[in-house]
Amino acid sequence: MIRVVLPYHLRNLARVDGEVQLEVESPVTLRAVLDALEVRYPALRGTIRDHDTLKRRPFVRFFACKEDLSLEPPETNLPDAVVKGEEPFLIVGAMAGG
Repeated sequence: MIRVVLPYHLRNLARVDGEVQLEVESPVTLRAVLDALEVRYPALRGTIRDHDTLKRRPFVRFFACKEDLSLEPPETNLPDAVVKGEEPFLIVGAMAGG
């Protein structure tokens, strides 16, 4: 069971409270988790990844086990702690400016 933490506005779109739990078949990659998330919550399609290219949207970041996976290829395997459900996969809305 993969635990996914969504930012507030995406939780509202998906109509969920707290973290989401997904069944993802092996290998558990970035793409597999995002595919499973969009299948289970169709309202999220196009919010995290572009509809056509499936590339990550600007200002959306992915983290697992305190590592930024945002720029990793979609076929990157997630860490074992995430696969085992010990740690969550985080989708974070980034902010620009400062």
